Amino acid sequence: MSFNSKLLTPNSKLQTPNSKLQTPNSKLSETDKLKAKYLRSSKKMEWHVTDAQSLAIIDSEIGDHVFSPAEYEIVRRVIYATADFEYKSLIRFSERALQAGAAALAARTTIVVDVPMVQVGIAYDIQNTFSNPVYCSMEALTRPQKEKTRAAWGIETLAKRYPEGIFVVGQAQTALTALVDLIEAEEIRPALIIATPVGFGNFDQAKARLQDSLVPHITIENRKGNAVVAAAIVDGLVDLAWQAYGQDRNRGS
Repeated sequence: MSFNSKLLTPNSKLQTPNSKLQTPNSKLSETDKLKAKYLRSSKKMEWHVTDAQSLAIIDSEIGDHVFSPAEYEIVRRVIYATADFEYKSLIRFSERALQAGAAALAARTTIVVDVPMVQVGIAYDIQNTFSNPVYCSMEALTRPQKEKTRAAWGIETLAKRYPEGIFVVGQAQTALTALVDLIEAEEIRPALIIATPVGFGNFDQAKARLQDSLVPHITIENRKGNAVVAAAIVDGLVDLAWQAYGQDRNRGS
């Protein structure tokens, strides 16, 4: 069954390990229900009961929303990581961003990140699911460039090496601008871009240019954002992709 049919039908219910299908707003008053809904298998992030209780609080306080079940899971992860409910109104998903990202993860598409904090934040889930290669722009071996920051030059170098990769920009605004320049020059066609750097000045224009492109993307409106938000989005997407594709991968191995 496809990722779309499993997780992205607007009125569908999220499938969770060792439990019946439940909607995000189901009542979770018992500890066993909390564990059943949120604890992950050994192949995925392990959730403690206190994490489950925190997520249940988010469910009870978030109020009405128009997100699909899969989008809601991403939003909830971001709120959990930041304790900031404003992200509910700031996160933006392009059409089919989650489907494209999940398929790319399942295909072990290379992931390129802008800073080590994002790399560390996603390492556990990636290593315990699809094992995608992950490279950081700050660690790319490049010649010094006075015209560009290290992050921008590094991500440009890696983008040309992996033009159809998944790109995660959590902090370096110049890295996002470099990616958008390459997209507009038709030098790369990423599977997905997750862009959550803090936005000041002309860097908001880079987000707008990305949103005008045909590249699947997840972004944060306004000036908010950071590497923690980017990592939370990736981890949520990995969990959703593993629900949709993980069992098929296990059968094929």
